[in-house]
Amino acid sequence: MRGDYEDILGGVAPAVSEAPQPLLREIPPGEPYPVDALGPLRAAVQAVQGATQAPVAIPAASALAVASLAVQGFADVETLGGPRPLALYLLTVAQSGERKSSCDAPLLAPLRAFEREQAKAQRDAFASWQNAHALWKTSRDRILADAKKGKGEKRTAAQADLEALGPEPEAPPSTDRTVTEPTFEGLTKLFAHGQPSLGLFSDEGGQFLGGHAMSADNKQKTLAALNDLWQGNPIRRTRAGDGALTLYGRRLAVHLMVQPVVARGFMGDPLADGTGFLPRFLMCEPPSTIGARLHANAKPDPLALAAFSGRLRDILDTPLPMDPETRELQPRALSLAPEARALLVGFSDAIEVAQAPGGDLAHVTGHASKAAEHACRIAGVLTLWRDLHAPEVTAADMANGIALAQFYLSEAARLADAATVSAEIDRAEKLRRWLLESWPEPDVLVRDVLRLAPIRALRESPAARAAIATLERHGWLAPLAPGTVVRGAPRKEGWRIVRGGGDVV
Repeated sequence: MRGDYEDILGGVAPAVSEAPQPLLREIPPGEPYPVDALGPLRAAVQAVQGATQAPVAIPAASALAVASLAVQGFADVETLGGPRPLALYLLTVAQSGERKSSCDAPLLAPLRAFEREQAKAQRDAFASWQNAHALWKTSRDRILADAKKGKGEKRTAAQADLEALGPEPEAPPSTDRTVTEPTFEGLTKLFAHGQPSLGLFSDEGGQFLGGHAMSADNKQKTLAALNDLWQGNPIRRTRAGDGALTLYGRRLAVHLMVQPVVARGFMGDPLADGTGFLPRFLMCEPPSTIGARLHANAKPDPLALAAFSGRLRDILDTPLPMDPETRELQPRALSLAPEARALLVGFSDAIEVAQAPGGDLAHVTGHASKAAEHACRIAGVLTLWRDLHAPEVTAADMANGIALAQFYLSEAARLADAATVSAEIDRAEKLRRWLLESWPEPDVLVRDVLRLAPIRALRESPAARAAIATLERHGWLAPLAPGTVVRGAPRKEGWRIVRGGGDVV
């Protein structure tokens, strides 16, 4: 009976079969956002979340980015590796319709109003500069013309007149505080002739990640420049015709909001990860709230937003500490209270242990190794947002910084796992299509995949077996009973190809 049964099934082990299922890229849910750890930013974040009913992580990232831009020029925070800038880089992943812009706009509104006011004042200053420059140029041209006509004493007098005239009047600096998709050259120029503290903010971050600055020809240069700015290193540029330019004391805060498909490509880019660019980001992909955002449940809080706006304006109205000639920032040192440092050391040691082979963070050592510094930067931002003249980071602010850094690290680990799963699914999908569209046999063996599948990623047995296992789980391959004859010989293992079903999603 058994032999007859196997003959009927074509050698397939008896099983109740279902139609093949689409291959799914499943991402496990993340941890809840630690809203309480936002400290002085919490009320504003909850106000925006209450009004938009978007995932709270979205306005939280916007608030952290705006606060970082506001305070980063005033101090460098103490870390276990020395003083570091208060610049934060944030990457928020959310699909279209998740109200990213609606979360960003109210928190950026005071900054936009400040930029408009400064731009108007700059236009008036520029008009005055044009007049002063015209007078200076006229006087200089006259002195040079007189010098050409004369000799000896007249040339000596002309030299004295030029020295008395003084240097060429400089145009008033640009008042822009934010950019959306700059090239490295454009960013350098803005730092040279504008504000020494800038923010790269975009609620359509794909425009930057897919733009000219991140093209194949420019990506490495852009990544290196942004890495240097995060570290607090000077900007160096050398170009034929323009000569060499070095800018010290510049700071950049970054917040990119991107859709998942853009984020997957960015996070899977070996250059972005290998250069240490990705680990500099506090990244998250919060669970969607689409479908549950009922107007009846909205909870706006205009008083909390007004308080945030007032605090931001107070900081923006405070002159940045800088050299008046070079516009180089001269931030003071923000130390850690002994209790804050003790908390940081404990956190850093715990993260270090988790990076050991087999540890929970062994697959994201780049992100994990920067977690303690992220905690310091966040704690410093919260400290100065509360009190721009605070002498040190307290234990309470450090605890908040650690909680937020821990959350973002857990998100980095989760998204790294998701990227790995996504790569495995992609390989399985390529194998599925090849089997259905090109493979002439009704069954397949591991060696068929290794030797004949035109998929470079499946040339090694572990990868091939993983792809086969994925297709088996989803019903695209059915295991053959051991000893089933396949192409004239009994096989220990093999699979029958199942036709039909859906596509990968």
